[in-house]
Amino acid sequence: MNESNPPPVLMPGGNAIQPRLVLWCITIVAVALSLFQLYSAGIQPLGLFYQRGIHLALIMLLAFLMFPAFGPNRKRGVLGWGVDLVFFAGALITGGYLVLFLDDIFSRAGFWSDTDILVACIATVTVLEASRRAVGLGMTIIGLLAIVYAFAGPRGELPWLGEWLPGILNHRGYSLDRVAGQLYLGQEGIFGLPLGVAATYIFIFVLFGAFLESTGAGKFFIDMAYAATGRQRGGPAKAAVLASAGMGSISGSAIANVVTTGAFTIPLMKKLGYQPKQAGGIEAAASTGGQIMPPLMGAGAFLIAEYTNTPYLDIVKISILPAIMYFATVYLFVHIIALKQGMQGMPRSELPKMRQVMKDGWHFLLPLAVLVWLLALSLSPMRVGYYAVVTMVAVAVIRYALWYFFVAPGQGQPVTLERTKGVIWAGLVKLVEGLELGARNAVAVSMACAVAGIIVGVVGLTGLGLKFSSMMLAFSGGNLVLALVMVLLASLILGMGLPVTASYIVLIVLVGPALTNEFGVPLLIAHLVVFWYSQDSNVTPPIALAGFAGAAIAGSKPMETGFQAWKFAKGLYLIPLFMVFNPEIIVGGPVLVVAWNAVIAILALCAFAAALEGYLFTRMAWLPRLAISAAIFGVFYPSLLTEVAGVIVMLVAIGMNWNASKREAPTTVA
Repeated sequence: MNESNPPPVLMPGGNAIQPRLVLWCITIVAVALSLFQLYSAGIQPLGLFYQRGIHLALIMLLAFLMFPAFGPNRKRGVLGWGVDLVFFAGALITGGYLVLFLDDIFSRAGFWSDTDILVACIATVTVLEASRRAVGLGMTIIGLLAIVYAFAGPRGELPWLGEWLPGILNHRGYSLDRVAGQLYLGQEGIFGLPLGVAATYIFIFVLFGAFLESTGAGKFFIDMAYAATGRQRGGPAKAAVLASAGMGSISGSAIANVVTTGAFTIPLMKKLGYQPKQAGGIEAAASTGGQIMPPLMGAGAFLIAEYTNTPYLDIVKISILPAIMYFATVYLFVHIIALKQGMQGMPRSELPKMRQVMKDGWHFLLPLAVLVWLLALSLSPMRVGYYAVVTMVAVAVIRYALWYFFVAPGQGQPVTLERTKGVIWAGLVKLVEGLELGARNAVAVSMACAVAGIIVGVVGLTGLGLKFSSMMLAFSGGNLVLALVMVLLASLILGMGLPVTASYIVLIVLVGPALTNEFGVPLLIAHLVVFWYSQDSNVTPPIALAGFAGAAIAGSKPMETGFQAWKFAKGLYLIPLFMVFNPEIIVGGPVLVVAWNAVIAILALCAFAAALEGYLFTRMAWLPRLAISAAIFGVFYPSLLTEVAGVIVMLVAIGMNWNASKREAPTTVA
């Protein structure tokens, strides 16, 4: 083999065959980006536009390196490299021009020069192309449609298009200078709030998750879940729920969570007796719930904190109960299926021991404890993330050093100069891997936020948000339930082409004003409802992305697995409704009222799972299933009398089912 011309390599964590030189470039840019983020988070904070400009330039360079122009299965070739070089220059110009000439740009204050407009056009095209590669064509198309919409109208660049728009969507139209200035040089465009959050809070926590993943925290959480639940009926499926709750809040991606924990849990679920489609669906539903699970949650939690001006710690606190409700529902679904199909737990000999698991991995809990403690001290989330990353690295180094110097010699592995050099080198490689993984994992989120900034900028320029709110009010006829159904449908449609974070941003900009101003939904609850509904594209056919990832591991049909995930994730739809009609569980109230609402909500969700499966302690006839379904509506209705009636009906139906199980002979249901 010719060493001077090494073969291409499959990029770890990616989907493209890459030459070694490109892999080295990816590593250098990714590590530089992560080090820059750590520096600006914990050592020397930068101004908003300096931070966002440098972040976006490095992110786009990484996107163009990781994702070839013509797809992952085709070599770049001369044409591909030519295209990439043009966009490399565009990425550097996008961030560099803003950083180098920021004072001059501010001094012009809206009276943009020709160079400003030219760079703005280059930046917009570069962002859209980077988004196409890293996020997908759907996000890019929506960004393009937003720009075209800004040009439509009598005073815009495309006046003829305004004639085709319905009356309520018409606007005056804007020139190229005005739109370009709004998108690149304004505070509501590409460098607006979404990218600002991605460049600060989101990245540092993605980096924290990457270090947890690279140091073995994923295996620790999975082993802990198996040790806790493995001997119960349906143990592997219950372990999947618990492990996904832990890993999901770290990974930041439902799909990444499926392929990470699902590689362990799905085969074991199938071995225990779950159908392949059930195993894939359970993992997808549980993994999706990881995005709403404190303390880290998904990237949207930081956006909620910024948009609502609410401390991030408060977002975490109010999300604990809804997250418990969601996972309780999935957990009960798993338990009911295990009872229904007569499953047993796993033998003790095949399970990890909790004491050994904690002995081997207790140090993974220290960074999480530091994170929660610092949040409780009201430190900036960015600074908290920085200290969490530093703690994670320090704990890993100290633990390994103790083993190397004190334990290994007793096992016949003496401390020598050569071994010490090897250990230090291996540690540096692991450090670089964590820095690189964090930057790679952040590319899609940051590019989605950049294009979301384009959409937000156009919405602010044209007043589309208020018009959309008027349309929503007209179509729903002032009925809040119908309005929420419309939000749900919109989130599903957007979710087919957008990642969760981008879907949340677009939705909250469009429907948020209507929910709060027209229907009186509290601001924080409106954001939580949209955030929860934005998760549904992961588990709702026809585009159930997490479900499809679970199907690939389970060897089942994607659509069947998607429908199973949709069934198990019903809490995504019901819990936001409960938040709206019983806001005390979010905004607070008397302790007894909050406790009552929490209890009846969990009872209603569990009863709903039983009614949907037709089984609880034994098979459930159609009449009690109908009665439970009607009682659930009563529990969700904000009237104490109606709630009490609904609870009584559910308790009676559950009690009758329990009595029926006692009268039956113990049999195994096929």
